Amino acid sequence: MLIKPNFFVLTGGPGAGKTTLLRQLEAMGERVVEETARAVIREQAASGGRGAPWIDPLAFCRLTAERDIALFDSLAVETRRVFFDRGIFDSYRANGVAPWADLLTALASRRYNEHVFVAPPWREIYVTDAERRQDWGEAERTFDRIVANLGELGYRPVILPKADVAARARFVLEAADRLQSAG
Repeated sequence: MLIKPNFFVLTGGPGAGKTTLLRQLEAMGERVVEETARAVIREQAASGGRGAPWIDPLAFCRLTAERDIALFDSLAVETRRVFFDRGIFDSYRANGVAPWADLLTALASRRYNEHVFVAPPWREIYVTDAERRQDWGEAERTFDRIVANLGELGYRPVILPKADVAARARFVLEAADRLQSAG
């Protein structure tokens, strides 16, 4: 089992400000890893593939999980703090897909910091686009599913405040400093 207390994940439902926060952390000099789900959606749309979540949820989850596992593994020797826009566990029971054996193995053998930053649904900033098609109700349900899944998988959710991006970044960095030194 590989436990990486220096790997922090930002997760949550769609349109909750995760990527904006990641960009802010990157601008502040933090090492960040981009979300894989949007890349999978873009590539599947460009190639006419079936791996978009609204076409073949299982294919989408598998493609996304494979990339998240590969990213984790590629950074396994990294000792600096790293912030991920979503993680391997985001494919767990996503889009109504039952977990498969390889995903369960990856979840058990690759562990991020036990505290996971979760962006709550925030109607004032929520928007849809070509890659984010979920409606507001789905955003709320996704948040609830993620929080429940994190607990089931042995992670502790840390709910982000609904605040401007600078305040959110300060919150994350202060919490990460405390949590990494405590772990």
